[in-house]
Amino acid sequence: MVEAGCDEAGRGCLAGPVCAAAVILPADPGPILAGLLNDSKLLSAPMRQKLRKLIAETAISYGVAMVDAQTIDKVNILKASIKAMHLALSKLSPQPALILADGNSFYPYRGVSHLCIIRGDATYASVAAASVMAKTYRDDYMQQLHKEYPHYGWYHNKGYATSFHREAIAAYGISPYHRRSFRQLPQLRLDFTSRTCL
Repeated sequence: MVEAGCDEAGRGCLAGPVCAAAVILPADPGPILAGLLNDSKLLSAPMRQKLRKLIAETAISYGVAMVDAQTIDKVNILKASIKAMHLALSKLSPQPALILADGNSFYPYRGVSHLCIIRGDATYASVAAASVMAKTYRDDYMQQLHKEYPHYGWYHNKGYATSFHREAIAAYGISPYHRRSFRQLPQLRLDFTSRTCL
């Protein structure tokens, strides 16, 4: 049975898209890949990049997709995360007979059976591979956005709620890439009329 691991990155960020990946690995992905895979957040950036290359070379198929901040604001982060997973799954060939989704929430996809697995990225190689792909693709994207809005420090914080990022929001306002439905500053919930950095 063809199984696809699925995971997302960037769900808790203040800015940027949520990114998801789906990966189908061979039954034996090899000792190096199987031994190194783990939750991508626990790996160093150089190790994630090394694994990304190995996954791309080893996987039977993989797909990566992003859903932007405007859609996140419109439908909420959970629905946007699952939408990104569905988009990533749609890029797989062959299509899986079983989806292993990291976390505790997933919407049915094209009638394919699925399992939600909390900490699935620490249990299943295909989910860990999806975690790595989602994280590295999103990080690369945020580094590109950093060139457009360098004062937010996205090259380093990738849009997460670091003190530097929040201090920049307080100083400059929000960019078009910020999630307006998120609490950008502890004392303020920004809405669609809030100050925007242009």
